[in-house]
Amino acid sequence: QVQLVESGGGLVQPGGSLRLSCVVSGRIFSINTMAWYRQAPGKQRELVATISSSGGATTYADSVKGRFTISRDNARNTVYLQMSSLKPEDSAVYYCNADILIQHYWGQGTQVTVSS
Repeated sequence: QVQLVESGGGLVQPGGSLRLSCVVSGRIFSINTMAWYRQAPGKQRELVATISSSGGATTYADSVKGRFTISRDNARNTVYLQMSSLKPEDSAVYYCNADILIQHYWGQGTQVTVSS
């Protein structure tokens, strides 16, 4: 069984930074693309960033380009999301997603609230 556990969310002031982590555990042979999504109240879940298996290729939603950085540590089966210059509209539950043997797995989410 595969489990994804996110951490690092919290309350931060506008302009501040947070670093999210997501650890993958269980029966893992190899992890392909990993991604971060977010969902704000009353809105659909949206893709924030993706990273390839090697970490050599990344993509970002236009709304976070230049402010967020996705990275991964394959030795630790962990993906990170460094978030800077946070805005109130970044407030959401952030979810980690991992593509393992064509199946997609989700974490339980971590709340990020940007407010003064």
